[in-house]
Amino acid sequence: MSVKCGIVGLPNVGKSTLFNCISSARAEAANFPFCTINPQIGSTAVPDDRLETLVKMVNPRNVVPATVEIVDIAGLVKGASKGEGLGNQFLANIRETDAILHVLRCFDDPNIVHVDGSVDPVRDKEIIDTELQLKDLETVENRLQKVQKQAKTGGDKEAQKLCNVLEQYKAVLEQGKNARSVIFDNKEDQKLAKGLFLLTNKPVMYVCNVDEKSAANGNEYVEKVREATKDEGAEILILAAKIESDIAEMESYEDKQLFLEELGLKQSGVVRLIRSAYKLLNLETYFTQGEPEVRAWTYNKGDKAPQAAGVIHSDFEKGFIRAEVIKFDDFVKYGSEAACRAAGKLATEGKDYTVQDGDIMHFLFNV
Repeated sequence: MSVKCGIVGLPNVGKSTLFNCISSARAEAANFPFCTINPQIGSTAVPDDRLETLVKMVNPRNVVPATVEIVDIAGLVKGASKGEGLGNQFLANIRETDAILHVLRCFDDPNIVHVDGSVDPVRDKEIIDTELQLKDLETVENRLQKVQKQAKTGGDKEAQKLCNVLEQYKAVLEQGKNARSVIFDNKEDQKLAKGLFLLTNKPVMYVCNVDEKSAANGNEYVEKVREATKDEGAEILILAAKIESDIAEMESYEDKQLFLEELGLKQSGVVRLIRSAYKLLNLETYFTQGEPEVRAWTYNKGDKAPQAAGVIHSDFEKGFIRAEVIKFDDFVKYGSEAACRAAGKLATEGKDYTVQDGDIMHFLFNV
């Protein structure tokens, strides 16, 4: 499955620098607002030690890691929901993403202009939140006008259900709250809500862009962000984008690790960000393996075997018969699929099997 995350924030907070660190594409980074005019799209492999282990054991001809698409969206400003700055065009780019990476400036530097004249990540967060909420409110009100007519004049039951969902969203958005604060217990309502593609209904990760000395433990700006977001259930990541940029340019793995150790870090911010994004989106990974190819596949946590098979191809889900499953630890212990089969460590699972993170799978299907 394709995973897409959008990087948002005010101008000059480090969005494009971060994008350059984690993406195979390169966005222009410069010290003036709207340097990024067209949304830049790149992709990065999902770091996974298990995939590397399988590759060493199987020695396949081809290796395909899971990937995440990253979209660097131009800096938003106050009034973006009404077309200020580069406005509506880029709010539409956010709508197409699965999650939002909201970059907040948490460092002082007199040489880098702040669009509002001072460093205040909580204020910056609230500006972006307000613009996204206003855009969502506009979307909800426009849709509500159409649906209310259908519900009243035609007695359309589906329209009535959607009308109820829209009215709940309208109420919270008018209070200056995000759409994700509305929780629907009914699966039908959940489906209707998802189909609206509201900006503030997307999972969000706050990326606190700090200076080098704050890379390991954060600073007072980060603590203010923690306090301001404590009731949101959002992910918070501390990352020094400028330092990450330097690390990304290092060719030697040993040099990278040495540099990270000097900063008091075990992993680069890029690795932590991608893994946090998976956690945020409730995603996991299973593997397929063989001499032709070792591949990582992304699926939704809790998926049954047929749904996980459908990630490879819809025919796999439609014609699902059964799945052969080896646990990753067993594969490492016994050394091969044949050895796992001989040791009774290859399980045959049906349609009700819930796929587990790290499963090594082979699907049998018939269409």
